[in-house]
Formats: sequence, C-alpha cells, structure tokens
Amino acid sequence: MHKEKQCRNDVTIIGAGIIGVCCALSLQERGYAVTLIDRSKPGEATSFGNAGVISPWSCVPQCLPGVWKNVPGWLLDKDGPISFRFRELPTLLPWLWRFFANGKPKKVNDIADMMDRLMIDNIPAYQHHLKGTGSENLLVDSHYVNVFRGATKPNLNDLAWKLRCDRNAPVHIVERPELLELEPALSDDCHSAVIIEGQARAVHPGDLCKALADKFSANGGAIVRAEIRSLEANWDGTYTLHCDTQPRQCKKMVLAAGVWSMDLLRSLGVKLPMISERGYHVEFANPNVTLNNSVMDVAGKFVVSSMSSGVRTAGTTEFAAADAPPDYARAHSLERLTKSLLPDLNTSETNYWMGVRPSFPDSLPAIGSLPGFNNLFAAFGHSHYGMGMAPATGKIIAGLVSGEAPNASLDMIKPDRKF
Repeated sequence: MHKEKQCRNDVTIIGAGIIGVCCALSLQERGYAVTLIDRSKPGEATSFGNAGVISPWSCVPQCLPGVWKNVPGWLLDKDGPISFRFRELPTLLPWLWRFFANGKPKKVNDIADMMDRLMIDNIPAYQHHLKGTGSENLLVDSHYVNVFRGATKPNLNDLAWKLRCDRNAPVHIVERPELLELEPALSDDCHSAVIIEGQARAVHPGDLCKALADKFSANGGAIVRAEIRSLEANWDGTYTLHCDTQPRQCKKMVLAAGVWSMDLLRSLGVKLPMISERGYHVEFANPNVTLNNSVMDVAGKFVVSSMSSGVRTAGTTEFAAADAPPDYARAHSLERLTKSLLPDLNTSETNYWMGVRPSFPDSLPAIGSLPGFNNLFAAFGHSHYGMGMAPATGKIIAGLVSGEAPNASLDMIKPDRKF
C-alpha cells in the first residue's frame, strides 16, 4: 500500500540547492516519492556561497523607503555594495521602477510581516532536518554583530531596526568595551554595534546542504544529475522534462532552480519580473583571526563569518546576466574591506567565488502553484534570504502539494501577484 501511495504521488523537484533540498525533505516526511534533479551536485551553486547567517529576524526588505538616495553614491564608490553592467539597463530599469515602488511604508511593513513568517523557527527546523545525519555540528549558535564605524551611530528607531524590534527580535546596543569582549579582532574604529541574539550560523553552507541531501538520499530519495533544457505540459496534466540526456516524465513538479527557473518557465510561456542579482565572496584559508559570531559591517553592507574552511566575507550586489563572466574586482574589494575591519587578518591565501541570486522587486520569493498549470509549484526567487527561508518554503510546498489549505494567506508570495 505504501509503495502504491508513493507511485501515485511522485514529485520531481528541479534544483538541488538549499530550497530544493528542504522541499524534498518536507515532502519525503509526508510519504512522497521524490526525485531531485540538478545539473550540479547539491549545494554547489548559489547555496554554496554565503555568509552562513541563519536568522529568525531577517525581516528587512531591500526596498526600504528612500534607499534610492544611496544608489548614486554606492555606484560611484569602487568599494560600494552595488554595481551594474550598462548592457543590462533595458532589463534592469523596469525592475528598479517596481523595486522603488515597493518602498512605500505600508508595503514595506506588509513585506516584513511575510518575511518574518518565512524566517521564524528556521533554526529548530534546520536542527530537525540535521538530526541523525552526524553533521549536526554544521549549525552553531551565534549572535549577529552589526558593527558601526566612523560618524554613524546605531539608532534602534531607524526603520530597519524598528522592523525587527516590532517583531520581537532580541536586539540591543553595545559600546566598544563590550563589543571587543564579543569580537576582539575588530579594528580600532569599530565604536559600537547592534547585537541580534537568538541566531545560528552554518559553518559551511555548502556542506550543510550536502548533509541534508545525503539524508534525503539515505531515506530513499533519488538525486539525478541532468541539465533540463525545457519543460512541456502534457494533455493529461503531467510534464515532460527535456534534458541533455533523455526526456523524463513527472506528475507533480516543484521548480526550485533559482534564477534558472525563469529559463524553464519561458518554455511554458510564463514570464515573471525576476532578475539575476549576483554576489561574491572571498574566503581566507589561513586567516590568523577567529570570529565568534557573524559580523556585519553596517556601512559596507558585507558580512564576515568564521567557517570550517577559513574566514569568509560575503556581500555586494552586481546586476548582470547570470551567465556573464565574473568580475572578480568585486571580490578584491571585499578583501580590502575585510582587512580594514580585521587588521590582523592574513590575506595570503584567498579563494574567490561568484553566485547568482534570483530576485524579485519586492524582496519576496514566489512560492505556490503556477496559474494555468496543474501540479506545477514555484519555489524560487529568495534573493538574499534563501538560507533563512528554505525550511519554511519546504513546509509550505509540502502542504500545497498535499492539497492542504494554508493556515494563513499566501497572497504576498503567490507567483502571479502584482509586483
């Protein structure tokens, strides 16, 4: 009987990053036979390169009111947090128009509520998924230390902090003596910080994703290496996946391929306003310093964490096509900025990485059924927040695939919402 149920309820997930893997685990827990398909091994694409911050309190959208005022200065600063390529302007300008339009106070507050819902309880959810893997130590307790340098002082009445405080984040300000007790390696110009407690940190995000994929596989899940080039909706409600090897058939499909999801949806005639927002990291393999928590330089918009493979700095936003050649000047900039924050850092052994974030103009992902397509579910577009939102995304997708009514409205993340 169990085998018949599995055969009747098979699900194919396209994308073996942290979103796809969490969806796979949640569906597997409900008794579904699940297949994960990706051209890469689990955790080797976008899910590999980030600062490992897992925060229940990441409820601040990118599209804050007035953020447009900062853009010219950021673009003129070679070490600024954003850059773009001029050939991307025809695609970027309509997206930016929608992005800034989402910066109205009421809309920002609504977005923050939805982000809060997608983030809350992510730490116990990861602990649940990691249980029994032998890799539980990939997740460690951490504060989020938001460091201030120069003339800027922390102010919890600023909107970004108020959004967190209004949602009960455990936040407080520390001055330099207490800050140095937390992080002795910080530079002399670090005068204060806002501390967010109740955080966790993945000591190697890619390995965390792989450990969860291994658990999925050990529990009977199938992982297939293939490049899917297009999708075809069949008359009977099933789908054909046209791959680089041979076509594959599936009954229910979850699209969790990040920015590449849009390439596949175009083959079905679906267009959504998602763009590639590329990020870089630099890892210092023999750093000579250790950080006890995740540290964000508030002015520089970059995050530094100690990893199992060294100290990693992640940050920057580059608006460019997903397949454009990397501009490692962005990573060199992160290297300079990190050295200014951690003066004793050994920079002699560095590794650079570039990955592509899938971003919608309202800072929210697309999660839910695709209108007009039975048994096709979106789980992509998580922008900077995929690591934090993955467990909740998996639970939502498992409920929707099972035909359950959600316990709260999902209108703000439905794929056909007004952006």
